[in-house]
Amino acid sequence: MKFSVIPAILFSFVLAGCGPIQVTPQGATVDFVREEPQGCKLLGKATGSQENSFRGSLSEGDLLQGAKSGLRNKAADMGGNVVYGLSVTNASAVHGGPISSSAVGLVYSCPQR
Repeated sequence: MKFSVIPAILFSFVLAGCGPIQVTPQGATVDFVREEPQGCKLLGKATGSQENSFRGSLSEGDLLQGAKSGLRNKAADMGGNVVYGLSVTNASAVHGGPISSSAVGLVYSCPQR
């Protein structure tokens, strides 16, 4: 039986892309807060999202984690360190598990917390 290395390498890249979005070092400095920040500058609204590349490859928890990590990363890219008003939306397939999650929030730049 002849084995081709190229399909195996491509498949390993596909599997590597199946995990949730990872938070960057800058994104790790962003906090989610429940109360509207005082003395901070509102930078705008940001959205993070995570989709299932393959049906059912990520759990609902992984989708949520990926969406929140994406939001943290975007907030950091905007120069923010606080996200307020977090809203999470999940979408599910008609006959299957979750297919995507989105996390939306208001991004603020606050003095060092």
